Amino acid sequence: MIAIIGGGPAGLRAAEVAVAGGASVTVYDAKASMGRKFLVAGGGGLNLTKHEPPDRFAGNYSGGPDGLWRELISEFDPDALRAWAADLGVETFVATSKRVYPKEMKAAPLLRRWVQRLRRSGVKFATRHRWTGMRAGKPTLLFFDVREGARTAEADAVIFAMGGGSWPETGSDGAWVWPLAQSGVEIAPLAPTNCGWEAGWPAALLADAEGRPLKNIRARAGNQEAGGELLITKYGLEGGVIYQLGIALRALERPAIEIDFKPSLDVGRLVEKLGTAKRNLLAEARQRWRLCDGAFAILSHHPDRDAWRSAEALARAVKGCRVALRDPRPIAEAISSAGGVRWSQLDENLMVEQLSGVFVAGEMIDWEAPTGGYLMQGCFATGTRAARGALEWLGSG
Repeated sequence: MIAIIGGGPAGLRAAEVAVAGGASVTVYDAKASMGRKFLVAGGGGLNLTKHEPPDRFAGNYSGGPDGLWRELISEFDPDALRAWAADLGVETFVATSKRVYPKEMKAAPLLRRWVQRLRRSGVKFATRHRWTGMRAGKPTLLFFDVREGARTAEADAVIFAMGGGSWPETGSDGAWVWPLAQSGVEIAPLAPTNCGWEAGWPAALLADAEGRPLKNIRARAGNQEAGGELLITKYGLEGGVIYQLGIALRALERPAIEIDFKPSLDVGRLVEKLGTAKRNLLAEARQRWRLCDGAFAILSHHPDRDAWRSAEALARAVKGCRVALRDPRPIAEAISSAGGVRWSQLDENLMVEQLSGVFVAGEMIDWEAPTGGYLMQGCFATGTRAARGALEWLGSG
């Protein structure tokens, strides 16, 4: 029997592959139903994957040995994921952003059909089972805290897929870290990714711009650059651009981004458009450069604003406005998390080398990727590899 701990996309995909390979499978989850985080992620339409060339797609993953993500994604790639959804009767489409969504733009119908199909194939589900520890061996003895009290279960192989530390209300709370570490597994500390960052805005800026978007911008942190949108929030900045720069920001001693508010125009063109204006340069620039309200507010309240006394100085500021940041938002608010079981602890089949027959999938492993379909695809791909690895290990035992 293969026990899968965690009923999110990585765990359910592992169950699907394992039962198709002839194994008896039970999926355990701490919550009352499967896929809680999957449903929350679907609140924005359920971005399943992204339609782009394989090398570019795989290049969005950080963590793991060289070339591993290219292999993982090739085993269950975006086309395979779309075909999988179609088999469930869920038609998908490619948006202008190249992101792939179900036509219904909902997660619940897909999850419901998926779980029903798994039940029909013989997968068993045990809800309200919070994993608390294990005794390694053959078979492995698993310990659970359930509503009726403590419970044990035996398994010939185990696949852990309990998620990282973000959105704890869905069950992805990182409670597995301590008991797994007690078994001798090295774990990188969990950290928030794909999250907002605190900026410490002055009250006057928030009065002018809280909730305002910064559209069609580019920003840089360290050697990383990203384009898209940001949102000015009470605490700082939120949005796709800062999500993409998270790794670079965490590596900086003094986190900061440089925002290019007008990436389509160079300094010379901006100076030219400002014309003969000599006074009230920023007010003139707001009109002539069509600065959005958010950009104008950041520039108006910037600590360096008194130094922008010429058109060229202001243009350079607009092309590289430095915004100092403090810390990422708490992990509970993050879309995903970094950290987890270190790759050095895993073999090529995602089995924990010091715990024979124990495999890991999804966000429990130390990897990260930006939003845009990469997170979901990564969970499906690692779930596929872990299940195939478990089947192979059982077959060779």
